[in-house]
Amino acid sequence: INISCQSTNHTLDMLRDGSIDLGLVAKPEDTGHISFVSQGRIEDVFVCTPNYLNNLQMRTQVSGLDLLNAGTLMLLDKANASRQFIDYFLEENHIHASNLIEITTMDLLIEFARTGLGIACVIKDFVKEELQNGTLLEIPLGIPIHKREVGFAYRSSIKPSKSLEEFITFYKTYHP
Repeated sequence: INISCQSTNHTLDMLRDGSIDLGLVAKPEDTGHISFVSQGRIEDVFVCTPNYLNNLQMRTQVSGLDLLNAGTLMLLDKANASRQFIDYFLEENHIHASNLIEITTMDLLIEFARTGLGIACVIKDFVKEELQNGTLLEIPLGIPIHKREVGFAYRSSIKPSKSLEEFITFYKTYHP
């Protein structure tokens, strides 16, 4: 067993070229020869520290979506499927961040948000504790970001190994 953490796009490329047998990914629009079994939905949110939000609102007198234009926005790099999804949301809502920091991992995004560096777009479940204890605040946008599906993907064009077949059967029938 080899476990690797890659972006959805990179993981799908690795599945297609046979480098890996199974990947946990955001649901791709075009699955091609990839079988996808949903494991649930994720929600993207914009978060920052209370101090960062207060200082930004005092300096700019803006709220909601305008905060994303006025503040330092921290996003995953452009090759990431989550970033591409958020870029579409930003474009659709005419948000053009002038101060942008691109970060390669979700963990770093969360850590930089905790330090008060800016407004980070993260998966809500990953910062649930910080939101509950007030370390981070969710930026109220007024417009929802649509939830996305995540799940396991594998090549449907080849016969899976016995171990992969058993794992596929397990996760298709597992209900916590």
